[in-house]
Amino acid sequence: MSVSIREIRQEVWDHLQPAQCVYLATAEADQPRVRPVTLLNIDEKFWIATSPQSAKSRQIRRNPNVEFCLPLTADCGTGYIRVSGVASTVTDPGVRSTIGSQVPFLTEHWSGVDDPNFALIRITRVEVEYLRPGDMAAFTFIV
Repeated sequence: MSVSIREIRQEVWDHLQPAQCVYLATAEADQPRVRPVTLLNIDEKFWIATSPQSAKSRQIRRNPNVEFCLPLTADCGTGYIRVSGVASTVTDPGVRSTIGSQVPFLTEHWSGVDDPNFALIRITRVEVEYLRPGDMAAFTFIV
């Protein structure tokens, strides 16, 4: 059965929640670094809230190329969404306020979006690789 790229895109967006744990990869020199983070999916745009002093923030400032992976089942190798893109720290006060107000854990870690220990990172220029659970071949598309 043939499936359109539009249907594949919709399946991907259906899997992505407003806030969910993904595995983010950054680079430190020539060494990849992977850790779980809460990915925010707001209006089909990707954001991460963190500290500007965190290892991931420092690594992104040095090399903005990142990738995250969302496993689609508990069993390894039975489906995933893998997204690569370019990360940058958002400094625009309006964007920080709009997006920051949607960060579910903001007040647990920071006094607000103006807190100097709050960093908002946006991932752009996004390429998605989607492997449906049970499939052997992945679909790739640009957002």
